[in-house]
Amino acid sequence: MQTLAIDTYTGGLFETNAYYLPEARILVDAPEGAAAWLRQKGYLVESLLLTHGHVDHVWDAAKIQKEHNAALYYHPDSAPMILDPKFYERHGFPWSVATVEPGHFLEASQSSVFGGLEFQVLEVPGHCPGSLCFYQAPSGIVFGGDVLFAGGVGRWDLPGGDRDLLLGGIREKLFPLGDAVKVLSGHGPVTTIGRERAGNPYLVS
Repeated sequence: MQTLAIDTYTGGLFETNAYYLPEARILVDAPEGAAAWLRQKGYLVESLLLTHGHVDHVWDAAKIQKEHNAALYYHPDSAPMILDPKFYERHGFPWSVATVEPGHFLEASQSSVFGGLEFQVLEVPGHCPGSLCFYQAPSGIVFGGDVLFAGGVGRWDLPGGDRDLLLGGIREKLFPLGDAVKVLSGHGPVTTIGRERAGNPYLVS
């Protein structure tokens, strides 16, 4: 198993995790405060991968895109949440996000390369339309967004959520990756597929 260097930032209203991969200049998700953290660390971002379009994951996307001239990647179904600064206000939430420049659509793929690192891109909706997970097989790590947590799963009561779609997607797309695979989630601590398969109360049948 290869070692993948990762630095983690956690911030914003919902304590959202962002993950920076220095060897490839990749950032996974952009919560509030991530842009300032990158400046403080002296990190450069070439690829910004968004797991989904919820506000706490895209808050600093426009800043990072502008300050780093970073390429932005997201699923087409996430585009309205990411590109429309008034999307959340129209759905009754008191948030607006800075406008990003349109990026690159990203869908399920066995092999997508960012910064010289190869990922399998998995579509696992149910928490949010267009939810993506990024699996880096050589290191045995999956960046799971808000799909699977330590002892939990993503909520499905927001617009576009679907419990059965979410739980089915976890079982069909994440569990087959193998019990040893580490899950770096959008919130909370690192876990493993095996730990969640055996003890996650939403998934133990």
